[in-house]
Amino acid sequence: MSKNKDLGQEGEQLAAEYLKEQGYALLARNYRVGRREIDIIASKENVLAFVEVKTRVNTRYGMPEEAVDDRKAEMIMYVAEQYLSKHNWPGRIRFDIIAIIKNRNLEIEHFKDAF
Repeated sequence: MSKNKDLGQEGEQLAAEYLKEQGYALLARNYRVGRREIDIIASKENVLAFVEVKTRVNTRYGMPEEAVDDRKAEMIMYVAEQYLSKHNWPGRIRFDIIAIIKNRNLEIEHFKDAF
């Protein structure tokens, strides 16, 4: 497995643990529709959060959250629509980004309502 894929999976695990610590219930990980995917689907206080996780070891190529461009956001929204069509969610929804920088220190930043 590639280093980037390993780092991405490690970041998703760290994000899942972070969300649990913050009181979220994890409903799905790596939810797929065809080749499109949402990293984490979680809920808290009647809000369903579709979460994209971006992990980096440094900021040489920008901050992790900057990697979620309009095209990526559209793909996530498409998958979210498919998820919602299969599940009867009565509450609000939100699209979040969890940005992780993992080097000597671990930095996790949660951007709620990111797009």
